Amino acid sequence: MTLIAPTLQALFTRRLIGERQVSPHTVASYRDTFKMLFTYLADTTGKAPSQLDFEDLDATTISDFLTHLEVDRGVKASTRNTRLAALRCLFSYAAYQHPEHAELIARVLAIPPKKTQRPLVTFLTTTEINALLAVPDRSRWTGRRDHALLTMAVQTGLRVSEIGALRFADIHTNRPAHLRVFGKGRKERVTPLSAHTTAIMRAWLDERGGGPADAVFPAASGQALGRDAIRKLVVKHAHTAAATCPSLADKQIGVHTIRHACAMNLLQSGVDLPTIALWLGHEDLRTVQHYLHADLGLKERALAHTTPPNTKPGRYRPSDAILTWLDNL
Repeated sequence: MTLIAPTLQALFTRRLIGERQVSPHTVASYRDTFKMLFTYLADTTGKAPSQLDFEDLDATTISDFLTHLEVDRGVKASTRNTRLAALRCLFSYAAYQHPEHAELIARVLAIPPKKTQRPLVTFLTTTEINALLAVPDRSRWTGRRDHALLTMAVQTGLRVSEIGALRFADIHTNRPAHLRVFGKGRKERVTPLSAHTTAIMRAWLDERGGGPADAVFPAASGQALGRDAIRKLVVKHAHTAAATCPSLADKQIGVHTIRHACAMNLLQSGVDLPTIALWLGHEDLRTVQHYLHADLGLKERALAHTTPPNTKPGRYRPSDAILTWLDNL
C-alpha cells in the first residue's frame, strides 16, 4: 500500500470530518473529485488507485486532469476550480504528513485557479415575488406547505439545504419571532421573522403538527423535503406564475434566485452590506458586493446627484415634468 491511501483516509476522517466538521455536501464533493482523478489516472496510466504514489500525482499530471475535465467532460471553469480546491486540500494536508515530498507538493499547490466571468445576479422583483406566492393552491395541503415555504424563503433568504433541515424546534413564533439555522461551516445564525411570515408559519405549523425534531416542510411520506424536491417545487411554481407574470419566463429561477431577491429587497430598503452579510450567513463582505452591481436603481439614484455636462455652475435641477414631456413629443 502506498502513501496516498492512508493520507486520503486521514484527510476525510481526521481533517475534514473530525477537525473541520465540514458538511456532508462538502464530503461528497471532495469524494467525487478524487474518484474522477483516480478513474482518469487508471485510464491514462493503467495503474490501479491503490498503486498510485505521490510521484504519479505531480503538477503536470494534475494539470492534465483539470484540462481533461474542461475539454472531455465539458465542465465550466468554476467547476474546474472547485475540483482544484479539493485537490489542494489533499496536498496541503500531505505537506504536514509527508515533508519528504515538499517540492512536488509545492508545485501542485502553485497551480492557479482559472479566472471566471461573474454575471450579474438574477433576482425577483416585488411583482414577480407576488406572482410566485399567489400560485400555490392553498385549498390543498401541499399548496399550503409550498406557500409557507416560499413565503419564509423570500423573507429569510435561506439556502436550500437550510430549508430542508428546518425542524419545529428551529421556528419560534412568539415575540420576538425568529428561526435558527446552521449554515455553511456549521455557523449558527438567527433570522427574525416579519409579522406576515410569522402568521403564515404559525398557521402551517399548527396544521402540520409534530414534535421538536420533526421536519417543518415534509413530503407526503412525512420525511423532510430534499434539495431536489425543493428545487423542483420552486421551478414548477415559477413556470406556472410566468403565465400571469411574463418576465419570469426570461429568468433562470431557483431557490438561490429567491435568496438573491431577499438580499436585493434588504439592499433597496436601505439595509447596509454588513447586515445583509450577517442575514444571509456570509463571513466575507466581498460575497455580497455583487448585489451592488445588480441594483440598477441604486446607480440611477447616484446618477441623479451628478451634474450633466454643458450646464451652468451650481446645483443641477431637472426641468419641469410637463416641459420634459412636451420636449419628448
